[in-house]
Amino acid sequence: MTSVEYLGSYRLTQSEACFKLGRDSVLLSKFCTLKPNWKVCDLGTGIGSLLLLVSQREERLDRTGIEIDPVAAGLARQNLADNGLSGRIITGDLRDKSLVPGDQFHLVISNPPYFRAGSGKSGGTARMDDTCSVEDLCRRAGQLTRTGGRFALVYRPERLAELFAALQAARLEPKRMQLLAYDREKPPYAVLVEAVKDGGPGLDILPVQYQEP
Repeated sequence: MTSVEYLGSYRLTQSEACFKLGRDSVLLSKFCTLKPNWKVCDLGTGIGSLLLLVSQREERLDRTGIEIDPVAAGLARQNLADNGLSGRIITGDLRDKSLVPGDQFHLVISNPPYFRAGSGKSGGTARMDDTCSVEDLCRRAGQLTRTGGRFALVYRPERLAELFAALQAARLEPKRMQLLAYDREKPPYAVLVEAVKDGGPGLDILPVQYQEP
């Protein structure tokens, strides 16, 4: 069964069989650095939600998405086409270097499965990283990003040490970070991080983003 959600002027078709649009993707799309005519790649693009969200900010983009699930990849292609947006959605494992040449993207983005496999956390198997570790994800982002390009993602705060180690091993220097919390009485549930390939040291920590009305 499919449903439709509207993202500004864009129409997003979703399926019960695929991971649906969440607030993490919305906040990541607003957080990441973006400029006209940039080449953007979404790792684990799902149904293409993030590509539509960043296109709300800037329609003049060269869009690429990589998605291992053929059903989700098909919906991502449909969502681009339905909204008159150009781009390519590649069905395959993002770790496969033969799918897309490296050193070309100004921005790589991802809302990956961010719970450790077997942790018992909420979100179900679709949110577990047993198929693609943080090291795999960052390594591939580092390969795809051009020197001076950026990798922006959403992750879990308790895994920041792992994330930063994986980023730096992939020549991606963390430059901006923002914690996300439901309200001021609860600890952050997620973190937005943007790294620059071969960037110098120095991390800007933004104020916590709360979901309070």
